[in-house]
Amino acid sequence: MASADDQASIVVNHEPLDDVRDISGGVTTGSVSIGDTATMSTGIWEHSVGVSIDTENDEVFVVLSGRGRICLQDGAILELGPGTVGRLLAGEQTRWEIDEPLRKVWVSLNDR
Repeated sequence: MASADDQASIVVNHEPLDDVRDISGGVTTGSVSIGDTATMSTGIWEHSVGVSIDTENDEVFVVLSGRGRICLQDGAILELGPGTVGRLLAGEQTRWEIDEPLRKVWVSLNDR
């Protein structure tokens, strides 16, 4: 069934990151599904102010609010702000440096 919602009305509950991924201390993240199908998953994800590391999945995302950057292992830096469209590749090691609470919508294809 098709649907549409005001993204600002979708509540995302946060939980603290584990000590391995939380670099700056006190970082929280949260994610909520907004409509999975047999072939793709979609959701809204948030990251509090702070620094964390992660190993990524294949995804395309659009930043809805907040600011920061993603530092990639090869030295590239992806600047993030409202309207930024990005692509992450499975297995990439990333460092998220978030200056303002970040909210993004993401889309990922499911394994076939």
